Amino acid sequence: MDLDELYRLLRGSHVQAIGIVNTLRDPLLVLDGDLTVISANPAFYRTFQTSGDDTIGVPFPDLGNGQWNIPELRGLLEDVIPKSAAIIDHEVRADFPRVGLRTMLVSAQRLQHPEHGRRILLLSIVDATERRRVEEEKDILIGELDHRIKNLMAVTRALAAHTAVSGRSAEAYRDDFLGRFEALGRSLEVSRTGASGTLRDLVGAVMAPYRGGMGRLSLAAGPGVALLPKQAMSLGMILHELATNALKYGALSVPEGRLSIDWSEVADDKNGPATLLCWEEEGGPRVSPPRQTGFGTRMIRFATEYDLGGRAELDYRPEGLRVKLTIPHR
Repeated sequence: MDLDELYRLLRGSHVQAIGIVNTLRDPLLVLDGDLTVISANPAFYRTFQTSGDDTIGVPFPDLGNGQWNIPELRGLLEDVIPKSAAIIDHEVRADFPRVGLRTMLVSAQRLQHPEHGRRILLLSIVDATERRRVEEEKDILIGELDHRIKNLMAVTRALAAHTAVSGRSAEAYRDDFLGRFEALGRSLEVSRTGASGTLRDLVGAVMAPYRGGMGRLSLAAGPGVALLPKQAMSLGMILHELATNALKYGALSVPEGRLSIDWSEVADDKNGPATLLCWEEEGGPRVSPPRQTGFGTRMIRFATEYDLGGRAELDYRPEGLRVKLTIPHR
């Protein structure tokens, strides 16, 4: 049942409407002309884990910890009753008490109370958190495909440029370059399918094309952390992005550059047992923070936070990029 159907029902049969309202899965509020809550359905109490004592008689902007006190939303609501306007799916993203960070879609419509005739405001709230996450993930994946194709071309050119030529035959150059190119293909397959079982195997496979002559690459013998396929796929994407950036602009772009990758098990305050992976570059071109957030950075943060449930810290030190990834154990 949408808001228009409920609106028609409330105008015709108040008793029947109340029974239906109480069965709706989405939260519903009835507000007075001054935006004070005069009624709420059970779904509202369940969704926001609150009670009638904390809801009825409270101005809508004051509910919770003031998450609804948004000037733009309040202005829209104040226009609904006098102008007979309507609000459809106004997005509110906030950290709600006892519920956490959620994305809510608010719709509102004016109606006349069937018992005493005064004008009231019917307001519905839909939790669109998962829907928005899926949409954002889809955008990220489409963008990542385009981004990866461009990166693959750039990495291929860099592999060719960094493969030693002086004093070698054409056959030796060809074999060396094709060996690295095949390693790149294998590492892309690992990150695409999540086939690697441990973090050590994944790091080794992804970084294989970047060994030998392109800066000094150091891979620590960290603990044998087991990875789920989805974790391996997301982490492989992150490592490829960091490696591509290092090859084009960072420590792997010059012979004197150095890159170290290390990881250890830690106790994260928020998520409990976790793996801390450290990516540290030195000796490359001087680094400065980007003026705007590019797709690669957004992809790294999205994959770490949403897919891995962890957090990413990017430190653009002048001497080289340092990245710390905290990955909770699953």
